[in-house]
Amino acid sequence: MYSIIVVPPPTSEDGRGPAGPVDRAQVRLAPGERLAFGRAVGADGLLIPHDGVSRRAGEITAQGAFWTLSNLSGHQTYVVENPEGAGEHIKVAPGRLDAPVPFEFSRIVLPAAGDLLPVEVWAPRHDYLRAEDGADGLRAEGGCDGDPTAPAFSVDRTKRYFAVLAALCEPRLRGAPHAPLPTVDQVVERLRPTWPAASRTSVQWNIDYLAVKLRLKPGPETAEPGTRLNGKKESLVSLALRFDLVREDDLVVLSAPSRRAPR
Repeated sequence: MYSIIVVPPPTSEDGRGPAGPVDRAQVRLAPGERLAFGRAVGADGLLIPHDGVSRRAGEITAQGAFWTLSNLSGHQTYVVENPEGAGEHIKVAPGRLDAPVPFEFSRIVLPAAGDLLPVEVWAPRHDYLRAEDGADGLRAEGGCDGDPTAPAFSVDRTKRYFAVLAALCEPRLRGAPHAPLPTVDQVVERLRPTWPAASRTSVQWNIDYLAVKLRLKPGPETAEPGTRLNGKKESLVSLALRFDLVREDDLVVLSAPSRRAPR
């Protein structure tokens, strides 16, 4: 039977071994089961012995392939992060009951008197619609006719601009969701092994090109004089990571021999 796996925050007794969360006790919840957590919960709850954690801080409920979080604190918002989502997170306000969490791997961050305590939660692997079962498959069977749906974002992973976008996204995809973005000079140095001719001018040109291509700013033929996009790199990275235009697997373009066409 599928279960939700909950790993409590580390304590002084856990040590700091390389295995990390695996060294700590795990709690498995079958669908429908609930787990209370806090500073003073019963034997069947998850005890978090920290003065900054409410006596009964919250409750996790297993719901098959996902889980919900209830915030039972009076004043503190909880944040649930997706460590694999480069900054993706949801907030659960004080008193909110049964907020659904969609991530397969999650980290509940509990603010506790100056500390941030992580409670890690694994949900069962999610199921996805197979391509042959989707709209294209139905159309092939004669269920519907018509033109194919236009892609939301037209991105060619063989082009130079995609390598620039990957280099901009890399720090946040490597597990530091709030890492500062690289400067143009740092992007140039990162791309040199696969693009020896990379320069500040060429990298900046590709950043400007991406801003237009991804419709973050109008093209030069329609732009009003004097308009500029503030935080251009931040906007590009935010869009790319929110819609999975660049994934961790795509970072291979930064190390593999490059035969990409210019642009």
